[in-house]
Parts: sequence; structure tokens; C-alpha cells
Amino acid sequence: MNQKPHHEGDPSEVEFTVAPTRSWWFKPRAFSIVWGNDDRYWSVPKAGGPAELLQVSWLEVTSIMPSSEDNIVAGKKYAISFRLQMKQGAFGWNGCSVCLMCKIGQGGKYTAKKIKLVDQPETDEEFETEKLEVTVPADANDMRLYFGLYEVWSGRWKGGLLIHGARVEEQV
Repeated sequence: MNQKPHHEGDPSEVEFTVAPTRSWWFKPRAFSIVWGNDDRYWSVPKAGGPAELLQVSWLEVTSIMPSSEDNIVAGKKYAISFRLQMKQGAFGWNGCSVCLMCKIGQGGKYTAKKIKLVDQPETDEEFETEKLEVTVPADANDMRLYFGLYEVWSGRWKGGLLIHGARVEEQV
């Protein structure tokens, strides 16, 4: 089976804050990005700055928040969002939705929300996606939060997307 060269996420690229609520900021290097190690398709900075999608037909940007006593808690609700930017000249997004997905535990059931990036203003400014909320089941055994941004269905080449990061925030 052919493996797609991808950038492996670095857990040290996640920042935790407690005020005003507990939240985690995932920097671009915290993501596993399919084709992320191939500079024909992605530009993933060594430090600082957004990951830049140059051109792909398979968008898959994922991360995992491992379970620990500092992370997610059974019975609590969390919201996931991405901080993105559409560059001037972005292409392939018309009529195409990306899917923000998450699940609790490797065997968990995905929750998803479709987001139309083409509806964003063409101002070349950063924006936050709609939030996707997930509640951790009270009886969850695997407390890892899996989440990502996907567009793997259209087969269309797309580019010009900058990924500044993602936020996971505990809801009160």
C-alpha cells in the first residue's frame, strides 16, 4: 500500500491556558498533515507562521489531544475550531465544503460540521471557523480527543489555504 508522505504532529506544539476557560491552542506543527512533508503540496514552517496549502486534492489535517488529568474530563463539553486564512488567488473551493470532525477515543463515533470556505470574505484576513462541540461520554474509557479538518470527497485540486492553528476549549 502506498503511504502518503505526511507531517507527523508534535505534541510539544500545543499551548494550554486556564483563563478565562481551560483551552488548548494547537500550532501548525501540532498537526498530522497528509502530504505535509512534500513541498510541492504544503509549506509547514519549522517555527512560527501558518501551514500553507499550496495544492492538494486530499485535505486531511488532524491532531489528537491525549488523555491526562490536565486534559478532557468525562461529562464535560468541548468546542473545536480552526483559525484559517484564504490567500488572494485561493482556488478549488467553490462549491466545496470542508468538514470539521471530532471524536472521543479511537473507537468513538465522529461528530461533524460542514464549513464552506468560499463564503469567507476575500480580504486575506484570518478567521475562525464555526465551532464544533462534543460532549465527553461519562463512561468513556479512551479519553483522547481526535479532531481534524477534511476535504477528501470532491477529488478537486485546491490551494491557497493558510492554517494558523486550532483551539479546543472547555465549555462552561
